[in-house]
Amino acid sequence: MKTGRVEIDEKRCKACGICIEFCPRAVLAAVEPLMKARVVAPDRCIACRLCELYCPDWAIVVRDESAEGGGQAV
Repeated sequence: MKTGRVEIDEKRCKACGICIEFCPRAVLAAVEPLMKARVVAPDRCIACRLCELYCPDWAIVVRDESAEGGGQAV
């Protein structure tokens, strides 16, 4: 199974919540006080990239951590 690592640029994130809504594995959550997205369950990430693709602020990068991916951005 693919595994991934989500990286969020907090300066770019505007707390819209779109990434949280699209994540099928509940990897992300809104965190107080600014309600910006944070990685709360990194072990659940399957590198589907939905959070990265739908982020309107280009604040998210997903890195493929699978054996065949070698940690490369996908």
